[in-house]
Amino acid sequence: MKLLHLNSGSFLSRISLFFGLGIALVLLIATEPATAHHALAGKTPNNFLEGFMSGLAHPIIGLDHFAFVVAVGLLAALKNKQGMSIPIAFILTTLVGTGIHLLEIDLPFPEIVISVSVLAFGILLTQKNSLNLLWLIASAAVAGIFHGYAYGESIVGAEMTPVISYLAGFAIIQLVITLIAFRVGKLTLKQVTDLPSLSLRFAGFTICGAGIVLLASAILG
Repeated sequence: MKLLHLNSGSFLSRISLFFGLGIALVLLIATEPATAHHALAGKTPNNFLEGFMSGLAHPIIGLDHFAFVVAVGLLAALKNKQGMSIPIAFILTTLVGTGIHLLEIDLPFPEIVISVSVLAFGILLTQKNSLNLLWLIASAAVAGIFHGYAYGESIVGAEMTPVISYLAGFAIIQLVITLIAFRVGKLTLKQVTDLPSLSLRFAGFTICGAGIVLLASAILG
């Protein structure tokens, strides 16, 4: 009975993981990744609530960002207790990236870099042995600057109050997504007794597919 319970839990966790990532990939293919991913129908937030809601929405409706945040959470699950330092580094530098945009400092080819980051982190998930923790933290931090720079487009011209609430919104939702992905990844690793990272490797292939679609769209315009 115990074995049956473990196999059932493993099956359900893998199905949930693949189903969610599959939906994300379909939506990525159907969505123009080069759009600014504005919430509020493109309107600049004018108050605390609008800023916060826009911040919550951007990493979700911006499915290039969503795929990367999921990848970061799943990679964190492979690195044990220290793994959460990867998404934390990413989230903190997204705040920096938004600040760079608001200071009107231009970063080169942000859409291409974001697409490459999705593809690269998907590839890392497919590997039996990923980069060491420090390299993953550094890579996530660099990616965070560019993802945050893209987030900044939605808040340009806003007053300080909606800017602050916008930053809080996207920081919180990214943390929630990474924690969910981290938990799903940990459950999968715990419940699958043979080839424990196989499910996460399949997730990595899905994210790679999303990255390829995003990169092609960014290059071809």
